[in-house]
Formats: sequence, structure tokens, C-alpha cells
Amino acid sequence: MTVAETIKNTVGLGDGAVASRQEMSDARLPLQYRDSCANLLIPLNRCRQAEYYLPWKCEDERHSYEKCQYEEFKKRVAKMDELRAAKDGARSN
Repeated sequence: MTVAETIKNTVGLGDGAVASRQEMSDARLPLQYRDSCANLLIPLNRCRQAEYYLPWKCEDERHSYEKCQYEEFKKRVAKMDELRAAKDGARSN
């Protein structure tokens, strides 16, 4: 488990269905995309390559990946709101 995964699990952003580091490496995912939604990005990229990146193909895979990204964003925003409420609304910067 990487440091980022440990932090995500500690603050409640981790997900049980994450791709392993080896799977992400084998799929040649760039480091910035190796997050908790990588398990959805790997089959999406395979579909895109198989279908020559046609925009009307792989819609289900793309939708599930984008939904995962949005859910992760909402979790981060909620966690930040909790942290701000604990500091009485003071900003960290």
C-alpha cells in the first residue's frame, strides 16, 4: 500500500475495489491517474484502443469512470468542509 492509499484510507476516501500497483503498471497508466478509480480506467482505456477512440463507443465504461471521479470529488469536498468546520471556518492558506 502506498503512502497516498494509506492517507486516503485514513481519511475515509479509500475504496475496496482498487487496482493493484502491478495492474496499473501493466496498463501503463500515468501516475496522476493511479487513484481509486483506476480499476475503471483500465478497461475504459482498453475499450478505447480496441474501438479506435470512437466517441460513441465505450459509453458505459466512460460513464462509470466519470461517475467514480465525481463521487471522489464530492468526498474530498465533504472532508474539506469537515476540516474547516473543525477549525471554525478558518482557511488553511
